[in-house]
This record gives sequence, C-alpha cells and structure tokens, in this order.
Amino acid sequence: MLYLDNAATSWPKPPEVLKSICDSLEQDGGNPGRSGHRLSIEAARIVYDTRENVSSLFNLGDPLRVIFTNNATHAINIVIHGLLKPGDSVVASSMEHNAVMRPLRSLEKQGVRLNIVPCRPDGSLNIADLENSLASEPRLVVMVHASNVTGTVLPVAEATRIAHQAGSLILVDAAQTAGILPIDMKTIGADFIAFTGHKGLLGPPGIGGLLINTEFDVSQIQPIMQGGTGSRSEHEQQPEFLPDKFESGTLNLVGIAGLRAGIHWLEGRGLKNVAAYERNLTKKLIDGLLTIPGVNLFGTLDSEKSTAVVSITIDGKTVSEVGLRLDEEYGILTRVGLHCAPAAHRTIGSFPEGTVRLAPGVFTNEADIETTLKAIGNISRT
Repeated sequence: MLYLDNAATSWPKPPEVLKSICDSLEQDGGNPGRSGHRLSIEAARIVYDTRENVSSLFNLGDPLRVIFTNNATHAINIVIHGLLKPGDSVVASSMEHNAVMRPLRSLEKQGVRLNIVPCRPDGSLNIADLENSLASEPRLVVMVHASNVTGTVLPVAEATRIAHQAGSLILVDAAQTAGILPIDMKTIGADFIAFTGHKGLLGPPGIGGLLINTEFDVSQIQPIMQGGTGSRSEHEQQPEFLPDKFESGTLNLVGIAGLRAGIHWLEGRGLKNVAAYERNLTKKLIDGLLTIPGVNLFGTLDSEKSTAVVSITIDGKTVSEVGLRLDEEYGILTRVGLHCAPAAHRTIGSFPEGTVRLAPGVFTNEADIETTLKAIGNISRT
C-alpha cells in the first residue's frame, strides 16, 4: 500500500507518537486540572509541557495563549463566531476550505458582510486585490496559509501587514502548513493562527489548537462554548483568563500527548529539513506528471511556492475512476472530489467534479513517486 493522502491526515505516525498515546492512557490517565492526586498532576504536566512545545515551535511567546481544540475547524470557529457580529465586515480568499466558508456563510445570513477576494487560477493571490478589498473596513481577514487543493502558499505575512494598516484583525488557517512549513508567529504577526495536530504535526486525530497573539486583547472575543474548566469552580460564570476562557470540558489528554510526541519527532529531524525533503518529492512528482500525455495539473507547478499537494485530472476519465483504479490496481491511496473546498475548485476551474489529489508526506520516498508516475501513466493510456 502506498499512502498519498497526507493532506487529509498524515500516515503512518511515528512510533514515538503511538507510544506516547499508549503511555498517557496506561500511566497518566488522570483528568488534568480536575484533582490534586498524582495522576491528575501528571496529566496536567503533559498538557502544560505541550503548550510550551507548541508555543516554542510557533514562536508565540506565551504558552497560555495556546488554546487546545478538537481540530483547526474548531479553532477557526472560535474566532469567527466569537468575534463577528451583525453589521461587521469580513474578508476571505477564494481558496478557503469549508472550515472557513461554512461559518462565514452562516454569519452572512445573520447580517455579517462577506467579501471574497478572488485568487488566480493557480490558487495564488495578488496582494493588491486583497488591499483593495480592505476598503470595506473589515473587522477580520481570514486567509488559508496553503491550499488543501493545490498546495499553493499564500502571502500571509504581507496580508497581515496590510490588514493591520487598515485596522483589521487577521486569522490564518494553518491546517496544511503547521509542521510542514516553518511558522513564526512574531514574523507573520497574525492575530490568530489555527492549526491541526493530525496532519503535518504527525499527531493523532482529534487535537488542534488556536494561537492567540500576545498583543491581542482577548476580551474582544466571547467563547462559543462554556462549562467546567477546573478553575474558579466557585463561580458559575466562565473565566476570562487564558487558556480557560476557551477550554471548557475535559481536554483530550491522549491527543495532546500524541501531539507533543509528534512535535518532538519533527524537531529532532529539523523542520527545515522536513520541508526540503517534501519539496524535493513534490518537484519530482510534478516534473514526472508533466511528461504524461492527457494529465492536467493544477496550481503553480512550483514546489518552492507550494506544499506537498498536487491535484490532477486525466482526459477522458472521471476523477472517481482514476482514484478507484489507483487504489484497486496499484494500491495507491489518494483523495478525489472537491476536498471540502468548493470555492477553491471554482477558482482553479475544476468545479464541480474536482480533482485527484496526490499528497506525499515525510514517510514517502522517491521510489513511491516513481511507482505513482508509472501507475498514472498506465491509467492515462488505458
């Protein structure tokens, strides 16, 4: 079996991640912050250690501004629903995932004004178009860091600069880049970064987070969920301090432990080395696909401007047929269709059928790329 669906979730996980998950259940199974006994204290230590790991990885500067969530979607919703009110304006790019578009469309029905900035057919963004959209004086700009359809990386640091000049806040969706591209919160300057743990960070599903800039006043956002936090239990009102304001209910200790192990694994190999390795694989994949008659590629076709995500179609064949044949005849696992991002597919011209998405990862090797190219070549001819 050859796994090329890392943009959906990374697989396999490093052995250290699996061990950490098991250890958290076997040895540290208390409820963090809910008791004073040794298992609860050890669980709380794992949680705080992981906050520090995440804060360091992203150069956030304050571990308490790492909010643990179920996934990037959860983190995005905390900001969008907690910040925007009827009458507010919001700007988003045309390459956004439904994790962004669905909450924005819901708020649009409630009186929030939504402005979509069109991207180029290769998924890239003309920063001048974003600048022009800021005339609407948006409360918030939402931008994906890299497309889950084409891998195209958007200029989030420059977008942050011009958004702040216009008096707007900015939320960056880093679901496809956390653990894959170096992300420095202070360099980018974004007010919020949403990430997930089960993709580039090599953790398990069910864990993600929201990074809140140290300069942002959290009183501007109301929590979308309230409940027990293990703190200030004498009060029936939600705490206003971080991270408790946005972390109600028992945390996913197993996921947090796995995330910590994934971060340690990446740091041991060097994030820049991992990024360079995946760029090399992506270049070989793109170069090879360009030589196969009947194969159509989407995106910039430049591995220096994208993550390890390549979308294709094959003339005369549906994407479902291609995906099924890759799986059944060659054991190659991909994802076909619209990838929960219809806006992106409209932008690149592949709507409504979508594409076949090939997403190598850190455990993919060059032989896997050669095998994939041969398989696609055979499929394109028969």
